[in-house]
Amino acid sequence: MGSGRSRARNALESVFDPKHYRSLAVWTAVGFSDRVKRVAYAFVIVTGLVVIGLLTYGLQGYFDARSDAVVLGPRANRLIAQHRGPADLGGGRVEQLLLVEDPGFMAHSGVDLSTPGSGLTTLTQSVGKRLGFSNFRPGIRKVRLVGYAMGLESRLTKKQILALYLDTIWMGPGPHQPMAGFFNASRLIYGRPPAALSDHDFLSLVAIPIAPRRFSLIARSPDLEDRVARIERLVKKECQPNGLRDVWLEGCAARTEPD
Repeated sequence: MGSGRSRARNALESVFDPKHYRSLAVWTAVGFSDRVKRVAYAFVIVTGLVVIGLLTYGLQGYFDARSDAVVLGPRANRLIAQHRGPADLGGGRVEQLLLVEDPGFMAHSGVDLSTPGSGLTTLTQSVGKRLGFSNFRPGIRKVRLVGYAMGLESRLTKKQILALYLDTIWMGPGPHQPMAGFFNASRLIYGRPPAALSDHDFLSLVAIPIAPRRFSLIARSPDLEDRVARIERLVKKECQPNGLRDVWLEGCAARTEPD
């Protein structure tokens, strides 16, 4: 009987012994630390695999563009020979177009994340959306698009890229169907090539590509007229975009005077 009480007392003392809890705390801490290390290690591995996958996808776009340039280069040269290249817009007009569509175009290599008003999609990437994808959708495809744009820049001249842009850009609804191509839209809407247009009509064409489903040169809306007015102020150097993402030229919006 005494022996039984002694064992019970010893068991209770061991339960309440501080050394027991110190040992338990150490064991728990070591186990938790191991689990954290395993989670951290797994996170690093997964992150590394994701980065490698994205780089591979981007490189695929880069090399696809270099391969496609074998066909796209001659296509651009034919457009230029047919007087449908950037020089055929008229004196100073390609500069006006680039001021709106991609102000850093002549300096970048397909990517521009610093020039005010350029947005997140360069003119070269715009070309890539139509010529490098069967049906481009935002998201992960942006990685391949960036690579594709850099591939085009590595193989084609700026003049060739501009010629492809002018030939493929969507220009809103036409008399019978949606219009593709800057020169095509100019002839369908105004009956003249861009070089023969007034400044206002030319800048109306420039205003369309940002939202060809929203804007129409056939049924002109107040929104379109407002955008043209903003572009006119930009061209006259009366204003400037409010940073990289100001593609809608909020920095050139009309100012209302306080009463």
